Amino acid sequence: MNVTRIDDARAILNSFLRHDRHYLASSTIYGDKGPKALNRAIKLFLNHPELGFVWLAYEKKRPIGVCVVCYAISTSIGGLVAKLDDVFVTQDKRGHGVATNMLSELASKLKRRSILRIDTAVYKGNRRAEKYYQHLGFKSLGEERLSLVL
Repeated sequence: MNVTRIDDARAILNSFLRHDRHYLASSTIYGDKGPKALNRAIKLFLNHPELGFVWLAYEKKRPIGVCVVCYAISTSIGGLVAKLDDVFVTQDKRGHGVATNMLSELASKLKRRSILRIDTAVYKGNRRAEKYYQHLGFKSLGEERLSLVL
C-alpha cells in the first residue's frame, strides 16, 4: 500500500470511527482508543497482511468507501473465514451502489483466496444495515456479539 492509500485509509476510517452514530453507540465497549489506535491497526495490516486488509473504493482518486477484513479459522466450517468490519461509504455516495460493488468484488476476491465464509455484525439499532446485508445474502445467526477488552 503506498503512502497516499495509507493516508486515504486513515482519513476515511477516522471519519467512520469519529462520526458514525451506530459505531459510536458501542465504541466505549469496544475500547476505542482513538486515532493512535487506528494508526497502530493500519501498521499491523501493513506488517501482517496474512491477518487481513483494508479495502478502499475510489472515485476520481478520492476515497469514497472502505471496509476492513480480518481472517480467522472457523472450526464449524473447517477453514479460513473473513470477518468484515468497519464498512463505511461517504455520505455523498450512499445509495449509489458503492458498498454493493465493493462487497461483490470483495466476495469474489475472498472466494478466489479459498475463504469459506464472510461474517459481519450489525449494531442492533441499525435495521437499515441489517436489511441491506440480508439483501446481499447474509443470514442472521440469531446471536448477540459480545466484547471483552483486555
